[in-house]
Amino acid sequence: MEKLFLKGRFFYPNEFISMYSLPIQISSSRKSVIRAFALIFILGVSACSALKPVSEPLSIPNNLPSKNAELSTQEAQNWWHLDLIKDTIPGMSINRAYSEIIRKKKGDPVIVAVLDAGIDLTHEDLKGVLWTNPGEIAGNGQDNDNNGYVDDVHGYNFLGDAYNEQLEMTRILNLKLGDAALRSQAKAKFETEYAEATQGKQQSQQLINMVDQADQAIQKVLGKEVYDEDDLDNLQSDDPAIQQHVGFLMQMLGFAESIEELKDIFSQSLTYFDEKVNYHLNLEFDGREVVGDDPYDFEDRGYGNGNPQILVPDESHGTHVAGIIAADRKNKLGIKGVANNVAIMSVRAVPNGDEYDKDIALGIRYAVDNGAKIINASFGKGFSPNAEWVYEALQYAASKDVLVVLSAGNEGMDLDLPENANYPNDHQYNNGEEFVDNVLTVGAITEQYGPNLLAPFSNFGAKNVDIFAPGSQIYSTMPENEYELQSGTSMAAPAVSGLAALIRSYYPELTAAQVKKIIMESGLHTSIKVTVGNEMGGENRTLSEISRSGKIANVYNALILARKVAKGEVDL
Repeated sequence: MEKLFLKGRFFYPNEFISMYSLPIQISSSRKSVIRAFALIFILGVSACSALKPVSEPLSIPNNLPSKNAELSTQEAQNWWHLDLIKDTIPGMSINRAYSEIIRKKKGDPVIVAVLDAGIDLTHEDLKGVLWTNPGEIAGNGQDNDNNGYVDDVHGYNFLGDAYNEQLEMTRILNLKLGDAALRSQAKAKFETEYAEATQGKQQSQQLINMVDQADQAIQKVLGKEVYDEDDLDNLQSDDPAIQQHVGFLMQMLGFAESIEELKDIFSQSLTYFDEKVNYHLNLEFDGREVVGDDPYDFEDRGYGNGNPQILVPDESHGTHVAGIIAADRKNKLGIKGVANNVAIMSVRAVPNGDEYDKDIALGIRYAVDNGAKIINASFGKGFSPNAEWVYEALQYAASKDVLVVLSAGNEGMDLDLPENANYPNDHQYNNGEEFVDNVLTVGAITEQYGPNLLAPFSNFGAKNVDIFAPGSQIYSTMPENEYELQSGTSMAAPAVSGLAALIRSYYPELTAAQVKKIIMESGLHTSIKVTVGNEMGGENRTLSEISRSGKIANVYNALILARKVAKGEVDL
């Protein structure tokens, strides 16, 4: 059972549910850990000379104090840019790297593909950093550059007009994919998740009703529609029902700033579980029908369209990811992405549900063939009936010197255990050993340096997770020129993709395999023990015990090491 972050602290699901005798356990999403889901859990130029030489990389002193004070608004929105040694906040030293190393130097442009949901291509902080296909003429309905894709000006949309989708286990059962063993595993998982989703939907509606009933009663007693915690604290009543409503709302306001915010959160929770029941776990639903292809026939090509713009505002994941990588650093709007010389290629291939292996494999190949040097892949699933298509695409990317950055997933589980499959990956194709050297898998950390450093939702694994990066409460771009905090390894991966883009910009002669090694070798090492797993009372382990590098990705150190490798001073 996952422990999640909300309003400055972590909570276990049963910690609050037990107060109201509402037993429910809800499985975690493989996508970003959004606030609504969290609360229902709780309640249920030549590069070598381009940069200024620096003397020594950063290292964490043994007596480094933890930052116990609550983060300011500015710190909370930018903590992943900060420096652990200077600020006692475990960011990636992005600001320090720009002020002390990068300064005003310019590197080579780097194309980073965001293989994800669509992106809001009109966003104020992204429209200036989009990749534009130089060989394509927008809107003429022709494949001007003869790359096999019509009107792909800023990328490609492999989903067409599709948005909602089933989970892969649902499709396995519905279409009888794979062998008997696979279908048996899918059936067991499906039954568990369907029971949790239906209970979660009921729980959400119950909480909505309880808040509405209490709110109406308190409004009547106070004689006003808007009130706060002080009003509740000072309310005197001999009516046991009113006393119960006051106690309930006082508890609820510990998780939100206002009654309206509570109602909004519960409404989002209800929507989430509605989608699970109506689409993700609905055996009769066919989200692919509008696309028109056979998603299990790899040779059935020519589907989709050249417009990777989001279909609806709720399709926000790709926009949030893109902002972390490369939100415009010069426009004085919103936020600053990690990298300063990036063109974002949007490859729409991840629906509201599980992605299809064919879309991911073709999306990787599209990005590689159209110039991407880095592909960010912030998605994952537990079943992959055509995983070989994706494995072959990863090998193709390796042959073309393209780095692929994967998110580790949000189940708080050990990926080294055979039962904890997570696709795509760079291990299972080769009996647990890496079969390519261009894939970097990223877990997530929080802003709390100490036992709670590891994000409780983050997957881990001494073999399967390469490095950790900030992924909890990350402030980034959202559709319609908005910005929002979101959590998940989906946020940690693009932070590392941005770092990789900086290295490839200033040191373009370095290979994808070298960039991967540089990021892993240059990270900040810490000997502190962190709580791992999503059970209460989880084990304490060092990062070296739960990842290959045992480190936190660091921009400052990576640029120092990249320079040394490019100059031949260090051999990786």
